[in-house]
Amino acid sequence: MSKIIDGKKIAKEIETELTNQVSLMSVPPKLSVVQIGDDPASASYIKAKANAASRVGIKLTHHHLSKEININELEKLVDKLNKTEDGLIIQLPIPKSLESVLERIKPENDVDGFHSENLGKLVQGIHGMVPCTPAGIIELLYRSGNDPEGKHVVVVGRSTIVGTPLSLLLSQKGVDATVTLCHSRTKSLHEHCKQADILVAAVGKANMITKDMVKPGAVIIDVGVNRTSEGLVGDVSHDVREVASQITPVPGGVGPMTVVMLMSNTVKSALEN
Repeated sequence: MSKIIDGKKIAKEIETELTNQVSLMSVPPKLSVVQIGDDPASASYIKAKANAASRVGIKLTHHHLSKEININELEKLVDKLNKTEDGLIIQLPIPKSLESVLERIKPENDVDGFHSENLGKLVQGIHGMVPCTPAGIIELLYRSGNDPEGKHVVVVGRSTIVGTPLSLLLSQKGVDATVTLCHSRTKSLHEHCKQADILVAAVGKANMITKDMVKPGAVIIDVGVNRTSEGLVGDVSHDVREVASQITPVPGGVGPMTVVMLMSNTVKSALEN
């Protein structure tokens, strides 16, 4: 059976480091979270972020808005918060008619790392805000003793939030993994996955990666969070634990790392701007 990579424990280590940093600052970092509508999953995620911010010493303000808000009102709020906050996030999902507001957040305040300027910097290897889940996965690998240098990493899923930025991070100089990025149009997905030293599943499809797709001894990073009749499950089937050397659980693997990297980006913004 594979060893569990404990994301909660590693996130706690990073939290302690951030708490020490914040304790030396004359003014605590400020983070605003804008929620539009009443999506229950969003409320749960915001609660986790608020709890983490409280532990680290970040002042978090939650702006809960009606889903009926118009783009002009939302832009005014974002413009105002851009001037006062170190970090600003708009909790997704939001109505499609409001999505353009994500580009209104100043890149240096974009602690989610979703702004096109920050993604462009990532492509060029320039210092900027890195999306939280990919940044968390990199930390998870290093801190669990799985340096990706020289390894073949297969990333399944090409979203601009996880798969694409993660593949860019992994292939940067200094990280130096060899990366294969797979997606819904990839032919022979099974064969690609079977070649991975490190396999990252970020599709959002329950139990998609099965034992027969995994090379014995591979390290598995399961990003998926899928709500099923059995509760929360990842993108990786439970039987993969019979062949993998190490694996992240769902929940308790990548999720806590995403939250703590949001805290890290907020502290970084406060120190640099």
